[in-house]
Amino acid sequence: MENIEIVVHTAAMKHVDISEYNPFEAVKTNVLGLQNVIDAAIDACADRLVFTSSDKAVDPANTMGTTKLLGEKLVTAGNKYRGPSGLVLAGVRFGNVLDSSQSVVPRFRRQIREGGPVIITDGEMSRFFLTYDDIVDLVTTAVTRTEGGEVFVRKMDAIRIGDLAEAMIDWVAPQYGHDPAEIPVEYIGPRLGETMHEKIMTEREATRALESGATYAIPPETRADGYLSHDGIDGFEPAEEIVRCSERARHLAPSEIVDLLEANGLGMGGRRD
Repeated sequence: MENIEIVVHTAAMKHVDISEYNPFEAVKTNVLGLQNVIDAAIDACADRLVFTSSDKAVDPANTMGTTKLLGEKLVTAGNKYRGPSGLVLAGVRFGNVLDSSQSVVPRFRRQIREGGPVIITDGEMSRFFLTYDDIVDLVTTAVTRTEGGEVFVRKMDAIRIGDLAEAMIDWVAPQYGHDPAEIPVEYIGPRLGETMHEKIMTEREATRALESGATYAIPPETRADGYLSHDGIDGFEPAEEIVRCSERARHLAPSEIVDLLEANGLGMGGRRD
């Protein structure tokens, strides 16, 4: 990190089932590894550090989410722990990235290519989804707008997993020469630690959340003794009508899902095939 101004920390054990199976390694990577990065950024006199968290850090129900919550706490506290260093630290929190490694879109696409079955845990599950461009915008906002200690969150539409499977079967199957009606679907139930829906912030966080355009910013909790202080962010105002849970968010219709996938080149021959 010597002579580096901006550090964006993305390394993590991000899969719920793997972290449940081996929480020892999840803690080493997601907590201790992050603390190492913070220490190195302080020593190298970096200007900014942005940590990529997860919506699973909100009211965590599994090991991965718990380690991400601890990571957010480390980053917020880092703005005091840094001492005389000029380093400013913030986090970003987001849902699933379309077509990221081992995610549901490339998995469904491979299963459809092979003629099925398309394996679904629970069709009523809902998830927040973002594109790679959304992530770049979110991280850039955090780098340029942070005053220290915030968690930035992108406003997101949600998708039901059953609707995603239906849309992908109807759109992708013909691309591989299959009749969508002939692609079987198999339901296997939730995996270890898996939740039905996702949240982007807690009720407590929502009381102090700010917003600007497509972005929320959750300032750190402050104390009268001055341990952490926060005077707001230029261009951000108190947030109103926050939809915190994917269950209550607007769900994309199957036709909208196809439009989203098509716009991002995620049909036949997608990035993760």
